Amino acid sequence: MKVLLVEDEPDLASFIKKGFESEGYDVTVAYDGRTGWSMYQQQPYDLVILDVNLPYLNGIELCRSIRAGRLRVPVLLLTSLDSLADKEIGFAAGADDYLVKPFAFRELLLRARALTLRYAETSTPQRLQLADLELNLDSKIVTRAGQRINLTSREYSLLEHLLRNQNRIVSRVDISEQVWEVDFDTTTNIIDVYVGYLRKKIDKGAAVKLIHTVVGMGYVMREG
Repeated sequence: MKVLLVEDEPDLASFIKKGFESEGYDVTVAYDGRTGWSMYQQQPYDLVILDVNLPYLNGIELCRSIRAGRLRVPVLLLTSLDSLADKEIGFAAGADDYLVKPFAFRELLLRARALTLRYAETSTPQRLQLADLELNLDSKIVTRAGQRINLTSREYSLLEHLLRNQNRIVSRVDISEQVWEVDFDTTTNIIDVYVGYLRKKIDKGAAVKLIHTVVGMGYVMREG
């Protein structure tokens, strides 16, 4: 399970990271809001933990940015601000939970587990959709503007992965690990080839292109 921790206090960040990793979590740390937002856009996370008072982009603003996207992810705020008004601001920004510093790590862990379990139980969609493109997870049928698109098994898996991470940049390494389930071989262009196959089937002739290349970083599915 992947956790994004955005905390500008190095000692506290290290303490939380070690605690979660001892429980089997994979933790990525950012020390300011701008870096945290960049990391969030590059790969999917199962949980986001945000300090409120962050450099460059505070936790409230970062939470709003996360909530403006389509992908649902639990967000837990950490802060020393404990007034009801402060909590109202945090929840209004889209936070799922609010933990006041100082706190016991065990309480943080319990809250994190409860949030991820809640999302796991409620966020599994029956279909994935972007603009007029729809992927039915039950029937495995893909349509655009109501017209069925025939995909190979590999093309379907690649499209599903891109749709699950829509509006986020997905690297070739991530695609290799999540779709091909192998270590990335820098000598092959197989991923670019399959993205090309998808483009021909998904975007060819469409007024709005959905599959975009981000030079030097990977691919992203978004409208326009």
